[in-house]
Amino acid sequence: MYDVLEKEQIIIENLIYEINGIQIMFDVDLAILYQCKNGTKEINQAVKNNINKFPSRFCFRVSEKTYNSLKSKFLTSKGGSRKGHTVFTEEGVAMLATVLHTKVATEISIQIMDAFVKMRHLIIDNKDIYKSLNNINNTLIEHNDKINYLFSKFDKKEELLLKGEVYDAYSSFVNIFKQAKNELIIIDFYADNTLLDIIRKLNCDIILITKNSDRLSNLEIQKYNNQYHNLKIVRDNSFHDRYFVIDNKNIYQSGSSINSAGEKIFSINKLADESVKKILLQTINEIINKNN
Repeated sequence: MYDVLEKEQIIIENLIYEINGIQIMFDVDLAILYQCKNGTKEINQAVKNNINKFPSRFCFRVSEKTYNSLKSKFLTSKGGSRKGHTVFTEEGVAMLATVLHTKVATEISIQIMDAFVKMRHLIIDNKDIYKSLNNINNTLIEHNDKINYLFSKFDKKEELLLKGEVYDAYSSFVNIFKQAKNELIIIDFYADNTLLDIIRKLNCDIILITKNSDRLSNLEIQKYNNQYHNLKIVRDNSFHDRYFVIDNKNIYQSGSSINSAGEKIFSINKLADESVKKILLQTINEIINKNN
C-alpha cells in the first residue's frame, strides 16, 4: 500500500521523466496522485479493461532497471516492482483519467496536464542552454565514433523481442533510426502516427513507403510536415516485410510493424549479404524514383 500524500506536498513536474525524448509518468506516481486504493493494480487493471484506448504511444512497459535509473535522481514516491512498471505519455495520462473512478481523477488530471505544459515551456525557454549542451555532446560523439568503430566488428546482427516487450521493441526502433545521418527509408504497410512520434526528433530526411490506408491519413502527414518538414510518403504495395534503410547503405528487416511491436514475438535482423542488399536497394530506389 502506498503512503497517501497531500497533493500540496507533491510537485508534479518532478514526477515527469523523459525516455527517448518522450515525457512520461510512472504508474506508481499516478496511483498516488489519483489516490488509487489498490495502488498500481488499479491503474493497470483500468488499462487492461480498456486496452483499445491505450495504444503503445499512450503507455508502455519499462524494466525495473530503467525505473530505478530515473528515480535515483529524485527522492520521490516509492514503489518497486520486479515486473517493471507501466509508463504513460501525456496523452496516456489524459486517457487514464477518463477510465479511473477516483474522487480526485478530474481535478488531478487538470493539474497534471498543466504540469506537462509547464515542462514544455521550460524546455522552450531554455532552448539556448540545451543547444549549448548538445554542441558539447556532439564533440564527445566525434571522439566516441572512434571507439564505436572498434566495436563495430561485434555489431549485433539479430535481435529477438518477446511478447510484451513493448518498450524494448520501441527502443530498438529508435536506436536503429538514430543511426541515419542523411536519409532514413522506412517500409511499413501498417505505419500509423506512432511512427510520427518516433521520427519527429530525427535530424535527417525520411521516406516512408506504405500502402494507402486509413492508419496514416494525408491530413496527419500534412500537419506533421507543416512543423517538421522532413517526411516524404511513397504509396506502394510491393513489399511484404518491413525494412529500414540507413543512409542508402545498411538495411534492417523487422518481423513486426512499428505500431504493433511487442504484441507478438518477432525479430529484427541486420542484412549482411551484400548481393541481397544491392538488389533490394536498387528495387527501393526504383520505386521511389517512379513516384517522384
